[in-house]
Amino acid sequence: MKKIEAIIQPFKLEEVKAALKAIAIEGMTLTEVRGHGRQKGHMEVYRGREYQVDLIPKVKMEMVVMDARCEEVIETICRAARTGKIGDGKIFVYDVGEALRIRNDDRGESAL
Repeated sequence: MKKIEAIIQPFKLEEVKAALKAIAIEGMTLTEVRGHGRQKGHMEVYRGREYQVDLIPKVKMEMVVMDARCEEVIETICRAARTGKIGDGKIFVYDVGEALRIRNDDRGESAL
């Protein structure tokens, strides 16, 4: 099993969720996060004063999938989240040693 973490632009969230639902991936956890990569933030004006915004709002999606579906999920997220501009996000993939469904003690892939 693989854990996929995708950090994407907030305005792309609905498009990515719909694309994942279309390939029957429905279990995910979403977190609103802030950070920056190469964007390094930007300047904004509030009440006539300029200030630096260096932590940009993003959405982190986390899901655990079977090994056989990992590449399909990654490609789907990339296709749906891509704008072609800096700040589109990142995807990280981790190995998962075990999964357990608390409700009925299912383990491994059957817990997904």
